[in-house]
Amino acid sequence: MKKLLALVLAAVLVFGMMSVTAAADSKVTINLWSFTDELQGMMNKYLELHPEMAEKYEINSTVINNDGSAYVNALESALMNGEVDIYGAEADYVFKYSQGEAAHFAVPYADLGIDVAAGIEAAEIAPYTVDIGTRPSDEQVVALAYQSTGGAFIYRRSIAKAVWGTDDPAVIAEKIGAGTNSWDAFFAAAQEVKDAGYAMVSGKGDIWNVIKTAAPTGWVVDNTLNIDPMREQYLDLAKTLKDNGYMNDTNQWQEAWFADMKAEGTAFGFYGPAWLVNYTLGPNSGEGESSSAGDWAVTAPNVGFYWGGTYLLAGTNDAAKVELIKGFIEWVTLDTTDDGLQYMWANGLMNENGTKDTVASNVVLARSNGETDFLGGQNMFEYFIPANEYATATNMTQYDSVCNDAWGDAVGQYVAGNVDRDGAIDLFKETISGKLDVDIDW
Repeated sequence: MKKLLALVLAAVLVFGMMSVTAAADSKVTINLWSFTDELQGMMNKYLELHPEMAEKYEINSTVINNDGSAYVNALESALMNGEVDIYGAEADYVFKYSQGEAAHFAVPYADLGIDVAAGIEAAEIAPYTVDIGTRPSDEQVVALAYQSTGGAFIYRRSIAKAVWGTDDPAVIAEKIGAGTNSWDAFFAAAQEVKDAGYAMVSGKGDIWNVIKTAAPTGWVVDNTLNIDPMREQYLDLAKTLKDNGYMNDTNQWQEAWFADMKAEGTAFGFYGPAWLVNYTLGPNSGEGESSSAGDWAVTAPNVGFYWGGTYLLAGTNDAAKVELIKGFIEWVTLDTTDDGLQYMWANGLMNENGTKDTVASNVVLARSNGETDFLGGQNMFEYFIPANEYATATNMTQYDSVCNDAWGDAVGQYVAGNVDRDGAIDLFKETISGKLDVDIDW
């Protein structure tokens, strides 16, 4: 009898283990693709807040840095093979996936069961982000961003006081010609900054961030390469920075550029969105006596622009997966509650450092606190919220990443004195002719 009971108990135990294994195996796998681990962190938080989803789904996360277009190349292959359920795309190349040659892979938000129009209206999503994410072939929204990335001029308070005796954002805005859509006042201010022993900006790339998205027309118009006059003007502006000693001639994302963010740095200002404050200036501001934290402020730029942003797309509306895909995308892009990603993102609740950022929903921003010690207690949202009004998607093309890089290289050759002005333009055209199948006027 005891032997029989033992056999029964063993069978029950084995059956129970098989049931647990079967339950675990029955989880549906969601393939999440991105170029940073940011989306994975968001997904982890979403599953923490929605444990019922964690019971049903498991996440297979693929993160590939886009250096050398590695992410874009791998993503394209995976999309063709049907191996992507949710994916992120950065502003430089999102157009390819929302309106360009890879737009057919994106599942419209409406096909996931999302009431897109109502959600966008209720959240007051920044219009330019909606334009970027709308596929023209069927006018369907296939991508939305969680960030808004309208830009401001971010400057050193101590240098402003040394040059003009004040660090008042309203005064600095006037000095650089805020809202004029001109560089005249900026360069007049640059001379004053130079006379006081400082550089107006760290490198030529700092003003390129403004020009590349402020230009009214795209790099390719009617399949013909188009050098917008504002982008062509960058040749002259960059040369003026160099020849007059208004910059330190650094390159973005390199050590000398980061060094200008520390207390001993001599660069007066940087152009950028809120993320540049939080994720670039902050971490590179130095420590101890070298720290410039608290010595920064933001003000309105002379030319309106935006820089960056990550967009969220769906690769499938498979019935077995759509519940999580729909829920996650809504939570990231349209949810305006205190438990939504955007409120937590704006108020520094998504990380241990309390880092805040501007988000796509104006409803969320209006009830969020943008004060930060790094900016001397300034509420950065005061300037970053209206900055979104200057952002436009009318100048975007699927070729932006390639053209921006090639133009930056050509301008660099001109500023260095390796080619003349016309030679720089020819160099750019030659580079594009070898990379893109577009018409070029020689």
